Amino acid sequence: MKVVILAGGFGTRISEYTKTIPKPMIPINKVPILIHLINHYRKYNFNDFYIATGYKSNVIKNYFNKKKIKNCKINLIDTGLNTMTGGRLKRLSKYLGNETFLMTYGDGLSNVNIKKLVKFHKQKKKLVTLTAVRPPARFGAIKITNNKVRYFKEKSSLDEGWINGGFFVIEPEIFRYIKNDKTYLERSPLEKIASKGQLTAFKHDGFWQCMDTLRDKEILEKKIKDKDYFEKK
Repeated sequence: MKVVILAGGFGTRISEYTKTIPKPMIPINKVPILIHLINHYRKYNFNDFYIATGYKSNVIKNYFNKKKIKNCKINLIDTGLNTMTGGRLKRLSKYLGNETFLMTYGDGLSNVNIKKLVKFHKQKKKLVTLTAVRPPARFGAIKITNNKVRYFKEKSSLDEGWINGGFFVIEPEIFRYIKNDKTYLERSPLEKIASKGQLTAFKHDGFWQCMDTLRDKEILEKKIKDKDYFEKK
């Protein structure tokens, strides 16, 4: 099964790095987040990758020209500078053929069990399965009465709702829902697919962290260092 990684965005919220390199090449403990992602899929014997590049695509190309990953096929496809997520995916359609494929974003890590995810998708027999995660909590909760704090609780991720965490399993029919380069996958395509009852969610309560800011990068580096934590399923 082929693996698509979307790696073409501008990453403006972490411009301290993205002025010179694309977001998926930002190092997490000296290793680009893109390589962490590839290694995670490889643990489950998925070794055929299609990287949808865009912003500063030459940086990713130069990296893989120098670094060869054994028993792993890396296909770099420049999907345009201003192309949106759906458009990037559609540009890969000719490479993916008429087969089920995996897809995720190039700026988030998780210890989601890919084998279990694929099994779940096959059991549900729907067009798209996404991995649903709970966003890491950022704030504590308090209750105030007459300017006095009556209640304080350090907020847990369990207090948050489920969100799209990436790590998709997708059937090729999805390309019918993507109009052009300007299409955001997360808007019209997935909204329509959901309205038809063809979108399922694989709930993952384990580790997941996106990297939108420097603070997110610091959190990721701490979690990756704690290998036991990261490896928990």
